[in-house]
Order: sequence, then structure tokens, then C-alpha cells
Amino acid sequence: GETYCRVEKGGDGVAEVILCRPKKLNVMSNEFFAQIKASFEKLDRDPEVRVIILKAEGRAFTAGLDLMASSSTLNPTSESPLPAATNAEFYRLIKDWQSCFTAVADCVKPVISLIQGHCIGGGIDLITCCDIRLCTSDASFSVAETKLGIVADLGTLQRIGRCVKSIGIVKELVFTAQKIDAKKAEEIGLVNRVVAGGLEDLWKEGRRLALEIASHSPLTVQGSKMVLKYSEDHSVRDGLDYVAVWNSAFLRSDDLMEAMAAFMEKRKPTYKNRL
Repeated sequence: GETYCRVEKGGDGVAEVILCRPKKLNVMSNEFFAQIKASFEKLDRDPEVRVIILKAEGRAFTAGLDLMASSSTLNPTSESPLPAATNAEFYRLIKDWQSCFTAVADCVKPVISLIQGHCIGGGIDLITCCDIRLCTSDASFSVAETKLGIVADLGTLQRIGRCVKSIGIVKELVFTAQKIDAKKAEEIGLVNRVVAGGLEDLWKEGRRLALEIASHSPLTVQGSKMVLKYSEDHSVRDGLDYVAVWNSAFLRSDDLMEAMAAFMEKRKPTYKNRL
């Protein structure tokens, strides 16, 4: 079948998941969701990978759902017998697509998304699953489902409030489906920052940041991500208990000894991701 995203991996601990249908503006279909899920689940289990970059070829990060390919799913014919069965099937499809983006959110490796051009609809669902978001100055963002008569259902409504500073701004973005530019996205916290220059500059900065993260102990970075994720849905007290249990299990590691030795010897540490 056609490749919607490909994975590139070097020997530096950084893997890249690249949306690679630029002529189609990297739109999303059943095959897209399946390939995204498979890519992230595989990288999540890969001990050589410490950081993942999610980026896209072409002039747009993604134009969202492939409406042409999905038209029959979104608008079943009136001849469909048993509407309840059709609705149940559609429910299972939504849950399946949700699980594909949840695979990005649940990945223990830090995920950096690099966004250029349009990031529309499902693109917001996807980037809000990522830990860090950088964009070019020409990037634009829209929760476009509202214009199409769809309640955004793949994670935007659940995750965007953890990125954007104000629930009032979240509601304005969702209720109006307005398109915002890169400057506004940075201002409200949807992206970490806007990278000056073009696409190559964005990719260069993304790789620099990924390598900086990959230079640290993977046990520590992944542990920090897990603790942060747990703390999002629990009280401060529960979060403190969780990190206490985590460190009692994982703190005394080869990585800790290597970090201390490197500090004392004034050299760069070499981590082996071992307890």
C-alpha cells in the first residue's frame, strides 16, 4: 500500500516519523492512522531510540482528515439497514482512530513536533499528543471540525487545555474554528516557540533540541515524562507518592553512577540505559 509516514533512524538516539504525502497535504485516512500507530508503538519499544521527531514534508504539516476518502464513512447512505449497527460500527472506528493518536501521547520517549504551513483539524489532535511543539513563522492552526459540523473527537478537546494557557481561549478556538497564525499560537502556548527562517531551519532546530534531550540519561528523561503524565491526572500528593515509588525503583542505576562519575571527571557522560 501507499506510504503515509516513514521512519528514519540514525545512530544518535533520535528517530524521525515523517508525514510523506506532500502533494496531498499529508491528509489523514484509515491507512494514515494505522501507520502512525504502528510507527510509534515500534519506536516506543526500541531501546536505541531516546527522542522522536514528528515532522512533515511539503508546504503543510497536515490538512487534517481526508474528506474525500472519508465521505462514505461520515455520510452513510440512507439505504443502510439497521442504523444502530451502523452507528456502533462508526463508534468502533472513532475509538480505533483515537487509539492511533493515543499511541503518540503514551509513547515513553519525548516527542517533538515540527510544524509548517497549515495544521488543521486532525493536525491539532496530533500535535497536542506531542511533548514539545515548534513551528515556522508561516504556520497556521485551526480546530476546523467545527466548520464541518463535527465535534473534534480524536483528542483536541481533551488535550489542548494542557497546552493553551486559558480555557476561555480554548473555547474561542473551538467554537469559532478560527485560524490563528504562528505568533498567536506561541502567545497562547499552543507551540513552545516560533523558529525564524524556513523549513530547513525548523528541522535543524528540532534536531538540535532532540540531540540535547538524547544526551541525558534515557531512564531519567523517560521517568520524568511518566511522572509528569501521571501528575496531570492526579493530585500533588498522589504525584509525590508516585515519584517516590519511581525513584526508589529506578534511581540506583548505572546511569546515575555514570552521571556522577562524569561530573567529577569533568567529561561528557555515556549512558547505557541500564539499571
